Amino acid sequence: MEKLKSKKKYIIFSIILTIIISIFLIYYKVNASSKLEGIENFPSSYRPYLEELAKKHPNWTFTTLYTNLDWNYVIDQENEFGKNLVPKNYSDSWKNTNPGEYNVEVDSGWVDSSREAVEYCMDPRNFLNEVRIFQFETLSHSTQTNNLDGIEKILYGTEFYNTKVSYYDSNGNTINMTEKYSDLILKGGQTSKVSPYHLASRIKQEVGPFLTHSSISGTVEGFKGLYNFYNIGATSSSEPMGAIKNGLQYAKDGKGASQETKDKYLIPWNTKEKAITGGGIFIGSSYINVGQNTIYLQKFDVNDERGDELFWHQYMTNVLAPYSESKSIYTGYKNSGLLDISMNFIIPVYENMPEIPTQSPSINSADFATDNTKVYCNATNVNIRTGPGTSYEIITTVSTSDKMTRIGKGIQSDEKWDKVILENGIVGYIFQSYVTEAPLVQIEKIDLSIDNTTIQKGETKQLQVTILPVEASNHKVLYSSSNPNVATVDDKGNIRAIRSGTATITVKAEENDVQNQIEIMVYSKVTSISLDQKEIYMQIGDTFQINGNIEPDDANEKTILYSSEDNKIASIDENGIITAHMEGKTTITGTSNENTNIKAQCKVIVVRKLEDYEIHFDSSLTINSLEISGIDHTKSTVSDIKALITTDLTLEFINYKGDLLKDTDLLGTGTRVRVKEDEKILREYKIILYGDANGDGKINSVDLLVIQRHILEIQKLEEIFMKASRINKDGKKPTSVDLLLIQRHILGLQIIEQ
Repeated sequence: MEKLKSKKKYIIFSIILTIIISIFLIYYKVNASSKLEGIENFPSSYRPYLEELAKKHPNWTFTTLYTNLDWNYVIDQENEFGKNLVPKNYSDSWKNTNPGEYNVEVDSGWVDSSREAVEYCMDPRNFLNEVRIFQFETLSHSTQTNNLDGIEKILYGTEFYNTKVSYYDSNGNTINMTEKYSDLILKGGQTSKVSPYHLASRIKQEVGPFLTHSSISGTVEGFKGLYNFYNIGATSSSEPMGAIKNGLQYAKDGKGASQETKDKYLIPWNTKEKAITGGGIFIGSSYINVGQNTIYLQKFDVNDERGDELFWHQYMTNVLAPYSESKSIYTGYKNSGLLDISMNFIIPVYENMPEIPTQSPSINSADFATDNTKVYCNATNVNIRTGPGTSYEIITTVSTSDKMTRIGKGIQSDEKWDKVILENGIVGYIFQSYVTEAPLVQIEKIDLSIDNTTIQKGETKQLQVTILPVEASNHKVLYSSSNPNVATVDDKGNIRAIRSGTATITVKAEENDVQNQIEIMVYSKVTSISLDQKEIYMQIGDTFQINGNIEPDDANEKTILYSSEDNKIASIDENGIITAHMEGKTTITGTSNENTNIKAQCKVIVVRKLEDYEIHFDSSLTINSLEISGIDHTKSTVSDIKALITTDLTLEFINYKGDLLKDTDLLGTGTRVRVKEDEKILREYKIILYGDANGDGKINSVDLLVIQRHILEIQKLEEIFMKASRINKDGKKPTSVDLLLIQRHILGLQIIEQ
């Protein structure tokens, strides 16, 4: 009897202990993993790959999934027979070759994979490139990355794009909603906790681009007013429209599901909102919302939040499924122009992982000789790939003199590729022709000298380069300029001065980081001066601003010294302001401060003062000193302008060529309006018609050509035409912006304001 009691106590104790251990294990599995966002939270062997992706796609974020699982333990669990398969026609390196298991079809045409295949496909570092990263894209909802704009971009090219929702109820009545499809998808994602981007992509995949698809038309006989956006339950059938009807039957009653299940999935789906949201709940409940919220985690059950055993709740058996599906997702995003929207990627990390990423079974180790040579790239923009061939994805690029360590020297029979580790830790493959071994004797010092660090614009000077030690004097150095717009340097050290300014010339060893620099100043001399007026009529007491222009634009010394031949008639100050004192003629001269032999002149004729009552301009015209603008380009004949000027004096109109114009002639830029009394000129104004850069009174493609030639420094415009070309009136030289404004005027899109 005592033995029976003792045995009973032992059984009870064992049961209690088992329950405690089970609870502990369940708690541990649910809480074993943890997540942290940010590249800095990844191990060092992950970071360089992610940093490359972040540079190219700054809106992407990366989350570390610490599985707290030992790498070898994970591989042991996933390497069980039949858990991971590959096509039977794959090479033996991908297949389990154990006796009795080799080429045994687990499924039709599919056989058990090799341990090497499992290791390769499970090592996330192999897939941290722009294409394969999408196996780690989070499929769960995120308020940080999911938004209406991103959904609309996914829907672009379909009838769902930017479209308000309408549908039929069971009686055939049309229900019009104020929300768009993107609004319902966003709400559906929020409710189901599934990425609305995933839902939008799934809808496109399942029902295509048209709202008339039978699954969502609401018009199928026997299923009117029912909708199934994801074709859930749409199993195939020999009956016409069998699959669609099966899907709509699920939308109607869940195909016999319990009331609890129907309530959970919002069945019946008799509105489009319920169909989108309820279907999203269905999609999320099995995998996405229980921790398996990436394609990788759906294949490899290493983060199951169901409180269940790991390594069994796996959506697919094809070991390469995440690899293959990621390419499809990437292609879809790329074709839709969505690669730069905000996305988050959840990437697992294991304990005790190999130091470098595991190798693809497709790569034959016998094609590489073990090596540990320091090498550098000998060309620009050379791709580092995930494997030895151009069919493999690009990880990053390297350029001339970037250093690497070659860990596998290619000895292939055809194209030779080397396996290398870059200085930042990236492991990849480079075409062998782009690799040069670093020499034993390297450059230790570079000395630079030049006879004068100030170079005249247009000159070329030789930079003297001395390399130490002498044994390395024939080693290649690379020349570069910090500002090629100021000074360029060729591969022989010839420095050519382009325009005024400073530039730093750098000479760097190709084989290492040894370098030296020298600063060069380019001096640009004055070649000519021009004044914006050649002849002006002023009245006693008038002031007028004359503007001088120094050529070239980049001349270092831009000071102009102004003087008047007769200060009693008209004087000029240092800023170019002319003051008329008494009737007569004088000459204003602008002289270069740098070279007094370079000068320009303007004739000034001072006449009696015109009284206000003698001439009046209509308020529609703008009178700025001796210039007239504000002319309506559609009413710009001589007679049109005469009608806007009230005077008893004589008006004479002479175009920029010096021809006397008739009343019917067009007024163009540069036309002079002379106010005369008894053949004596009392005042002369110049017309400015903005957009008319050639003075013909029209604004057309000829003006575009004239301005373009000026911008390209093919044919210089006179000052008055320069003013007419500055459409935005900013006082600067004409630019491509002015060309655009004239073009818009010609096309009738935006009239130039005069």
